Amino acid sequence: MENAILVGTHSLDELRELAVSAGARIIDEVIQRRDRPDSATYIGKGKVEELREQVLLEGVAVVIFDEELSPSQAKNLEEALDVKVVDRTGLILDIFSRRARTKEGKLQVELAQLEYRLTRLAGYREYLSRLGGGIGTRGPGETKLEMDRRQIRHRIGTLKKEIEQIRKHRQLHRERRRRDRLPLVSLVGYTNAGKSTLFRALSKENTLVSRRLFSTLDTLIRRIQLGRNFSILISDTVGFIRKLPHQLVSAFRATLEEVVEADLILHVIDVSDPAYEEKREVVLKVLEEIGAGNHPMLAVYNKIDLVPELNPDRKFESDGIYVSAETGEGLYELVEKISQEVSAVRA
Repeated sequence: MENAILVGTHSLDELRELAVSAGARIIDEVIQRRDRPDSATYIGKGKVEELREQVLLEGVAVVIFDEELSPSQAKNLEEALDVKVVDRTGLILDIFSRRARTKEGKLQVELAQLEYRLTRLAGYREYLSRLGGGIGTRGPGETKLEMDRRQIRHRIGTLKKEIEQIRKHRQLHRERRRRDRLPLVSLVGYTNAGKSTLFRALSKENTLVSRRLFSTLDTLIRRIQLGRNFSILISDTVGFIRKLPHQLVSAFRATLEEVVEADLILHVIDVSDPAYEEKREVVLKVLEEIGAGNHPMLAVYNKIDLVPELNPDRKFESDGIYVSAETGEGLYELVEKISQEVSAVRA
């Protein structure tokens, strides 16, 4: 576990969760409010000097920023602070590298990491030699990170070809599903909204359920029976997050095609989260980005068991279904609504 200081310009609640998920021990948090980021160090020379004193005093191994730093900003900060500097994108990629289990997931994460690190090669090479592993250096491994740009570009090309083969394989499965006329319902949502718990409740399968961010990376698809003669396929995949790195959206496009191809999208929303409206908009924005913004969609307001003051007759949103995937409340109504929506789409 590495001692870390978090740095940002606004609330650091989510960055704290991400950092802990990556194995950091949070020593301190620094919020620097600025009209615009400093082009050289993001937080300005004076704040960097204060931060350097803190780093030395508290034995900090890594400083984590809540924004994506430019290569020059990262390099300047590392030289000034004399410790490893990781930005939000690098942190999220690091977590993905820890969570990837299948061959497909590992290929996608490696592709995203190499594309991100291509512009930061010199700085990473220097810090690998000085600091070794830890947060921000997991994934492809030291050997691959020390490759020159030509070798990295060659590896990126190889990874894209392998992922394309997986995409074609998925396409064959989709064509078979179309022949079988099985509707596909995809679960999407902000990370930790309860998608995997809902997937388990609907599919009655003992899938991984965790409060850790990004506990699910690999797409799960299961066939479930909604009625005596009515079956559907339901899929669960990676959760979304604010400022999801574009490298990940690109690398996971093959996986996210299950969402694009869905007959119905269930947008799972943690209604107990005070920031649920903002997070709902983040998910809708990512859906637009991957080409699924205009798909038939049903909002599923989850975790109502954590909102005891919620009056069942006066929901604060009228466009969806209210459930608790944990207790089972509202699931019968949800299944009925899924049946209606899918039947309408397929009519």
